[in-house]
Amino acid sequence: MSLRKTLTLPRFGFAARDRSFRNLVTSTCRYHQTKTNTQEESVNSSEHDSFNSKISIDFELTREAYKSKDTLELLRSLVVFKLCSYDILVDKNKEIIDLSRKLLGQKMFEQFMKMTFYGQFVAGEDHQSIRPVVQKNQAYGVGAVLDYSVEEDLSQEEAERKEMESCMSTSEKESPGVDHREKKFTAHRRFGDRREGVTSARTYFYADEAKCDQHMETFLNCIKASGGSSEDGFSAIKMTALGRPQFLLQFSEVLVKWRRFFSFLASKQGKDGMEVLEQKLDLEQLQMCLARLGAEGNIQSFFSDGRLHSSGIVDMLDWNRLIDERMKISDLLVVPNLQTGQLEPLLSRFTEEEERQMKRMLQRLDVLAKHAVENGVRLMVDAEQTYFQPAISRLTVEMKRSFNRDKAVVFNTYQCYLKEAFDNVSMDVELSRREGWCFAAKLVRGAYMYQERSRAAEIGYEDPINPDYESTNRMYHRCLDYVLEEIQRNKKVNVMVASHNLDTVKHTLRRMNEMGLQPTDKKVCFGQLLGMCDQISFPLAQAGFPVYKYVPYGPVNEVIPYLSRRAQENRGFMKGVQMERELLWKELMRRLSSGQILYTPPV
Repeated sequence: MSLRKTLTLPRFGFAARDRSFRNLVTSTCRYHQTKTNTQEESVNSSEHDSFNSKISIDFELTREAYKSKDTLELLRSLVVFKLCSYDILVDKNKEIIDLSRKLLGQKMFEQFMKMTFYGQFVAGEDHQSIRPVVQKNQAYGVGAVLDYSVEEDLSQEEAERKEMESCMSTSEKESPGVDHREKKFTAHRRFGDRREGVTSARTYFYADEAKCDQHMETFLNCIKASGGSSEDGFSAIKMTALGRPQFLLQFSEVLVKWRRFFSFLASKQGKDGMEVLEQKLDLEQLQMCLARLGAEGNIQSFFSDGRLHSSGIVDMLDWNRLIDERMKISDLLVVPNLQTGQLEPLLSRFTEEEERQMKRMLQRLDVLAKHAVENGVRLMVDAEQTYFQPAISRLTVEMKRSFNRDKAVVFNTYQCYLKEAFDNVSMDVELSRREGWCFAAKLVRGAYMYQERSRAAEIGYEDPINPDYESTNRMYHRCLDYVLEEIQRNKKVNVMVASHNLDTVKHTLRRMNEMGLQPTDKKVCFGQLLGMCDQISFPLAQAGFPVYKYVPYGPVNEVIPYLSRRAQENRGFMKGVQMERELLWKELMRRLSSGQILYTPPV
């Protein structure tokens, strides 16, 4: 029996029968990007002269750092940060909140929260009430990334049940006990509650398609609010809010296996151990290797007609194009199972309903991106767990291909605590360079470290996280340096340095000085959370940098999970918070000694 008959790959279930993946995305979503003024950043002679100037910022000038805050706001910050230093208050915050609500009554409880934690970290209850906070920050040069921070108040058992139901395919439910997917990309009840061990990100659990539509409407309102209350602002979205996570799991596994297969082939040509973009396969050797493995078909014919970046050579980005056009080479889409020594289909089929759910997810993404363009808002796609992230990043790239042609509209988030962070950044930068769209990134350290480490150890796969904080710092700075160097060469690149780490901010300023990059270029921006690190945000804004605060909003009772995480995060980063408390106290004493205790910020 021929391998073609036994191993012919079924069409990837979420693709239409007669279209490639990229065509599916664009035709299903029907992107209609609003044309914008596409004048490239022209640098006049005076701006050229400014390249010789050096950026220098003193982050301990408290008068400048806190001039947007009245004295009561300083006192509130000091009280809140001090309370966050007590472990018992942070660990028992839910019980304390419940008790406070009972003792004070709902109205007094809400007032107390607005005077303390809610007032510190949340801008308001709806898009109308947040405007004073957003506009005041904007008056001091600080923009907004609006983030509706309401979460369902689910029990752990209910969260686990929803996660298991939404992450398992029909075939898995019909044959329990059979290993349908790799361990990493299989739902596990022990880690079904994705809120556990996470201190920096809200979590969505799939209920049904109607709930996903509600989430989309929430994001649309957030986009409209951002467009109406700030200039050149952002709106944050999470893909797990917009569709069934089973699709993200399966597609992520496909992408990881696809990349692993390329590395396997590279090792056959003696190219293992290289950086991902340095691994280049000779096309003739690749054809022979695939033939020896038993795959039929002429891969050389696929890469003809100018498809290759370099004639006769296939790199990872060329290889990824096979997914875009896989209908033409379905007999090649198999991977070697190193345990069994057999070739197996790389991709699997979805049911018709699962395919419809996937398409609706793409349609929701399209609606959000289109509205972002229409409202002059940029879309920030948040990062999530590593078993979802490959699919999230790939779908974000597809959005960039359509919406980032002339300016940066869609930003992807890269978590630098991941061992593969630099590979991910460098591949996407190179892809944008080849295809001519605007690369736009937010660099973060990461929000899921404890959860990811625990899951990898218990389930039994390689820990995806860098071994320690210092290696994460090195990865962050490596990724940042790479993007800054690309900005120096290519003015279509944008990056948000989303960090509360003062050393990272200073590193960015130092490297910009070395490269002659200026704040007025508006290619490098900074991001911090509302209520935290004002001593970093406002001096940067006053120096001319684009700076943005993540601005959460929502009703008091419905943002309690968010406030709980902020308390935990401030407890976890006590070194930075201690410095912030010292500066706040220094400014309070300065105002007291200078007779400015009743200081009101000019607006």
